[in-house]
Amino acid sequence: MTRTVSLSPLNRIEGHLSVHTDTEPIDGGKSCRVSEARCEGEMFRGIEGILTGRDPLDAQQITQRICGVCPISHGTASVRAQEMAYGIAPTHNGRLLQNLIFAANQLHSHILHFYHLAALDFTDVKAILKYSGKDRTLLAFQAWAKNAVESKDVFPAAPFLPQWDGNYAEDVDFNVSLIAHYIEALEIRRTCHEMGAVFGARLPHSTALVPGGCTQTPTLERILAYSSRLKRVFAFIRDVYVPDLLQVAKEFPQYFEIGRGCGNFLCFGVFPMDNAGNKHVRPGVVIDGRWESLDPSKISEEIGRSRYAAGPPSHPFQGRTEPEPNKSGAYSWIKAPRYDGHVMEVGPLARMMANYHDPSDTPLKKELTAFLASQNLTPDKMASVLGRHAARGLESLWMARQAGQWLDELRADEPPAQDFEIPKQASGFGLTEAPRGALGHWITIENYRIKHYQCVVPTTWNCSPRDDKGNPGAVEQALAGITIENPQQPIEIGRVVRSFDPCLACAVH
Repeated sequence: MTRTVSLSPLNRIEGHLSVHTDTEPIDGGKSCRVSEARCEGEMFRGIEGILTGRDPLDAQQITQRICGVCPISHGTASVRAQEMAYGIAPTHNGRLLQNLIFAANQLHSHILHFYHLAALDFTDVKAILKYSGKDRTLLAFQAWAKNAVESKDVFPAAPFLPQWDGNYAEDVDFNVSLIAHYIEALEIRRTCHEMGAVFGARLPHSTALVPGGCTQTPTLERILAYSSRLKRVFAFIRDVYVPDLLQVAKEFPQYFEIGRGCGNFLCFGVFPMDNAGNKHVRPGVVIDGRWESLDPSKISEEIGRSRYAAGPPSHPFQGRTEPEPNKSGAYSWIKAPRYDGHVMEVGPLARMMANYHDPSDTPLKKELTAFLASQNLTPDKMASVLGRHAARGLESLWMARQAGQWLDELRADEPPAQDFEIPKQASGFGLTEAPRGALGHWITIENYRIKHYQCVVPTTWNCSPRDDKGNPGAVEQALAGITIENPQQPIEIGRVVRSFDPCLACAVH
């Protein structure tokens, strides 16, 4: 007998998402297996409509308000689209400064995701009650946890408690260290924000990003300010974040087998090396295990199951965003992007897989090859819950190292941006990678104003509903076939969905 098991809303993500699964009983009805799933984006924001009629230079500021976690990605995609429309390219310093601001925000997001969104899926918080060390922070937390568990007068406080019963890490010391690192990561996130603000003027929403570069001249003082913070962040990633990931992999090896998804990967590329289109993280597509170069003309959005006015699959230059909340057969405010008609996964794993299968020698290929050898894994195991977590950690390690090289390449006190004029009529698009995956902005300018603007964002790809042909989205496919041990407490659903790091604020922009 089919039973619906839902998480509504799904917590510890950005925005409002409901996940509903149809399941079949197993093990005499004590457990169940997911046969199909539906991801529902539950709100509509309409930022693309807000942009219509505005000055094009408003775009990189307004689109940053799509998200408070990855605003720099949206600002960068917007200035890339404008740079194409204006026929300009960043200066040497402008390109490096954009990369450095971007890297700071990306590192912040990856650390946030693992420690403050996903780690509690694997951590036995109550293990802290057994702690007998001298760390004052942990002792204070221990006293709070004990009171929260034992007192009938104190309601357990989020985000640590209440916690579902389930299979958590068994190593008590590791559980304690994860809680300690959860607290330490709050400081590291602040340090990442400070790094971004050194050149970005402020974060989370930078006022310094402009077409052609950045408004902040790289003085020696600013370079040293960024460098000192980067050293601390890099040490945390190397000595804390990556080892914690490896320990989670040791405690939960089965999650290299769970949550595969569609198996197709899309990467727009990020971190330009020059103004000729070369990028450190190369663009590419992997479909059915075969790599191919990226063709932006193959991108479309479908809205058959989305709460928008009906229309055929459309390229973003022709896409519309007209809400229709009572549309028959629709169940989400998220559109369904497709690449050449295919469901695609985007994100750190997609970047790793696209660069791993790329015939050229890429930095991420080296990182992944070394990791697979060290863990005795084959590449196919990366398409999983733990594979996605590992990809974020490996990317963070590479990114922190690379940011140091970009600092060395800056030319102190030289121009940070290119002059430009806004044309009367033009169009352009900007493709980059947000922390959560492939991000594109498309702009059309008429009479010096924005006539049309469309964004296709990472979680729109990953958490899309079924398309016009009925094909489930990437997360919906990743949930199909998983076993839920206790339908009353479906922790497995949370682990799979959070491995994608959904941002619904972005997806329902």
